[in-house]
Amino acid sequence: MTGYSYSRPRRSITLTVLLGFLLIYSVLPLTWMLFSITKDQPDLLTSFGLWFGDGFALFDNLGQVFTYDGGIFSRWFFNTLVYVVVGAGGATLLATAGGYGLAKYRFRGRNAVFAVVLGAIAVPGTALAVPTFLLFSQLGLTNTMWAIILPSLVSPFGLYLMWVFAAEAVPTELLEAARVDGASELRTFFTISLRLLVPGIVTVSLFAIVATWNNYFLPLIMLNDPDLFPLTLGLYTWLADATGVGASPVFHLVITGAFLTIVPIVVVFLVLQRYWQSGLSAGSVKQ
Repeated sequence: MTGYSYSRPRRSITLTVLLGFLLIYSVLPLTWMLFSITKDQPDLLTSFGLWFGDGFALFDNLGQVFTYDGGIFSRWFFNTLVYVVVGAGGATLLATAGGYGLAKYRFRGRNAVFAVVLGAIAVPGTALAVPTFLLFSQLGLTNTMWAIILPSLVSPFGLYLMWVFAAEAVPTELLEAARVDGASELRTFFTISLRLLVPGIVTVSLFAIVATWNNYFLPLIMLNDPDLFPLTLGLYTWLADATGVGASPVFHLVITGAFLTIVPIVVVFLVLQRYWQSGLSAGSVKQ
């Protein structure tokens, strides 16, 4: 039996300190939020931010969030779900179909499409906000749900991600064998390819869900009806209304509402975490 020596990797003090600062930077705001949602408005302004106040007002804050301003928070929550289900769901579907087609079919102009997709990824969304607003204004779609849903359907990064993933995850030989057996292209896609694409689909959907859920700038310029606001814009209006002359601050409700906004995203990540991890690592090891 031959012996061997195992050397531990050296620890970098600088890297450890840097990661420690990044950890504190990430966790500190969440810690402050968890303590703050247990305080009422006076305690929020007078007590130490990283500890409890004189009373425990969590359940009172939760109740007030859903009753304040006529209970409009529930409407904002419903609007956000609609934008996510239709917008992010549609973006995932289009990215999956487009990425699979570009990865597994050869046609004239394919390289040009690739260049356009890469160029679209490089363009920030804020740069397209004003042209999109002008276009939708001409079409009469501003101040409607379609003004948020239609732009959300376009995801160049999701298309590129599915393109790269489908090229590695779906063997061409498997598709050719299905065609030899007489399977149509649609049947091959839904019965064979779609199952192999599940990790990539989940990864793209997570990115699309987070982007749509946190969307703020597009609703800000497209919507002026509070009944159509998503959570991000709705909570901002509460914050803005509470800072005017003679206004009554409701910072405790804004913070509690922000906490309720985070919870669904955390749940989605925890549920789909294993698919997301496998999707990101796919193709990293060759067999």
